[in-house]
Amino acid sequence: MRSILRTAVVATAAVGAAVLGAPATASAEEPRPELRSTVEGTVGYDVSYPQCDRTLPDDAAFAVIGVNGGIATTENPCLADQWEWANDSSGAEPAQPRAQLYVNTANPGEVREQVTTWPSRGVNRYGACDGGNSAACSYEYGVERAENDVRIVLDTLGDLDGDAAIEDPADLVGLRWWLDVETMNTWQTDGAAAQRNNRATLEGMTDHLESVGGRVGLYSTGYQWGEIVGDVPSWSSLHGLDSWLAGARSIRGAVANCADEPLVDGGRVVLTQYVEDDLDHNRSCVADARWAGSAASGSRD
Repeated sequence: MRSILRTAVVATAAVGAAVLGAPATASAEEPRPELRSTVEGTVGYDVSYPQCDRTLPDDAAFAVIGVNGGIATTENPCLADQWEWANDSSGAEPAQPRAQLYVNTANPGEVREQVTTWPSRGVNRYGACDGGNSAACSYEYGVERAENDVRIVLDTLGDLDGDAAIEDPADLVGLRWWLDVETMNTWQTDGAAAQRNNRATLEGMTDHLESVGGRVGLYSTGYQWGEIVGDVPSWSSLHGLDSWLAGARSIRGAVANCADEPLVDGGRVVLTQYVEDDLDHNRSCVADARWAGSAASGSRD
């Protein structure tokens, strides 16, 4: 998910970061047998274009599928096949929808001359967009990216059969969308104003996805979120959204991360990600709450 317009902020962002859909090397440490036995059958996975040629596991309790092809303006060529696989998940983790989506996010306002997607008009809570590098245009950029994501989903998944089909706007109601916020995509970097603009983009995406009935959550690490967005005010539409935390390299680490602070006030940590067998795995924090004591006694890989 590396952006071709990668900006300077990424240089120091590798600490503890997992890239969604493109796993890092997993820890060699094996979890204790009793912890392993408690999670069998309830594990989830997230996949996207890097897994297009991979045979996916048949034991998923739930799955999160990437809509984009690594940057916010592209499409995952395997979206339909992976979405059908997600819909065949067992549903054994009742706290999580069997099939969920994630979308790439970015804000190229500082390099807007290099892209064709930067908006030139629109009025929103930040005022009027005139094509400049402003919060108003950043918000419009987010709205347009979310509109494009919805279009991709309707166009790509509308011809599927049965429960997997998303044919019209009514099928979008209740759908879980995660905003993938990583420093490896293009973000503004010039201090507090840049963070405000980055936040405005995510607000625009959130507002549009919620307007079509979606349930929006945030995927990142605490470090990356702090670099890109910073503090989120209580009036922001990001306030209160649930968090999906990356960064763990084992089941034990993922369980422990369920006790971390959410990315924004008012939200909850509902998912944590870890890497095993070169594939992103995910734990529902509702299920893991019973095992927090076990995880706390070991290392957080």
